[in-house]
Amino acid sequence: MTGFSLNDLERIVSERARSGDANSWTAKLYASGMERAAKKLGEEAVETVIAAVKGDAKELVSESADLLYHWLVVLAVAGVSLSDVLDELERRTAQSGIAEKASRSQG
Repeated sequence: MTGFSLNDLERIVSERARSGDANSWTAKLYASGMERAAKKLGEEAVETVIAAVKGDAKELVSESADLLYHWLVVLAVAGVSLSDVLDELERRTAQSGIAEKASRSQG
């Protein structure tokens, strides 16, 4: 079992994004802005879905890692923290999923 967490990855993304390192994919993607980062996130989401539908567990693991990484880059570009997302998930789990979805469509 690994001790690596999304918090660790968020920290690494943040450090590399702001590093200005010309050899860092994270720095380049971050500097490209939201449109490019969001496009990459979408591409990885599609690749993750394809791997899941194919039933290829190894590819699903790889694409899921890419998806989580690019999601955290998008959050960084937007100035949104992982803890903000986790707080929202915690709030939502305080009620049933059906009730939570109904409350979103009303407000």
